[in-house]
Amino acid sequence: MRRARRILRTMLTGWLVAGLLAPPARAARLAPETADAFDRYIRASEQRMDADLRQGIFFAMDRLPEANREQVYEQLRQGRLYLAERRTRENGRSIPIPGGLVHDWAGVVFIPGTSLSQVAAVLENYEQARNIYAPDVRRSELRERRGNESRFSLQFFYKSLVTVAIDVDFDSVFTSLGGSRFQIDARSTRVAEVDHVGEPGEHELPVGDGHGYLWGLNTYWRAEQRDGGVYLQIEFIGLTRGVPFVLAWLVNPLLESIPRKILSDLLNATRHAVQKAAASGEASSAQPGPWPREGRAGRARRTMAHSMFHNIRRRRTGRALPLLAQAIAR
Repeated sequence: MRRARRILRTMLTGWLVAGLLAPPARAARLAPETADAFDRYIRASEQRMDADLRQGIFFAMDRLPEANREQVYEQLRQGRLYLAERRTRENGRSIPIPGGLVHDWAGVVFIPGTSLSQVAAVLENYEQARNIYAPDVRRSELRERRGNESRFSLQFFYKSLVTVAIDVDFDSVFTSLGGSRFQIDARSTRVAEVDHVGEPGEHELPVGDGHGYLWGLNTYWRAEQRDGGVYLQIEFIGLTRGVPFVLAWLVNPLLESIPRKILSDLLNATRHAVQKAAASGEASSAQPGPWPREGRAGRARRTMAHSMFHNIRRRRTGRALPLLAQAIAR
């Protein structure tokens, strides 16, 4: 009986993934009410971030009790990562996202023996993102840089159960927060799924069309230099298509395991690139300078975030599925 149950659950897992990923049957379109709700979530989240700065809360773990907070900092200095799911509320209530899912996660890494300028140079070296984050980033291009503002494009790519490519344009703003801190906020301005990837007829679909692999993402980098290195945090807030209620029990484990894997890979790749650049003595040519001292309120462009997370999430699904199947079969 137990063996039959394991076989049945494994079959259900395979059926679920096939149903979610099959291109012809699972096409989806971003609805205006979904995009509006995500904009609302972004506004509330950025207000929360502003409030945190005013209260001296710079990193996600700064909200922890002192003993736990110091333990996390010590673990970071030992080379471990800190990962945490975030959830923005409005007036104490959750923000509904009709037809979509919000994924809000933060991750922190410590990079010893490096400086703020070296970290900023790697983060803003958008032309080399395709090398730093390969194979997940297939193409990257810096389109424009004006002082502390940049416009760049990335193509995210993954090939497993399905081949997924999504072109994303971003606007980013670099802000110095005194001599030992900075932040970089990147907001996507255009997201287009690529159809017939790698074939002669490869082309972009209209914005909002496709399979819902990615409907929105903002990324918020924060860095602080102390303790002989740099603490670096990224918070990403992503929007994807929703999951049918009857399937949520099976999909929910993925919604936690996949973001953790994404954050781990992203932070480890960034740490490696920074340490490699520091060891080779590369100049901080990508760093904007001088660092401007403007607040977040002065940096408008609270644009709708149409970007990558679900693309990445689907690209990671092929890797996370075996772990999910094992967990369900237990």
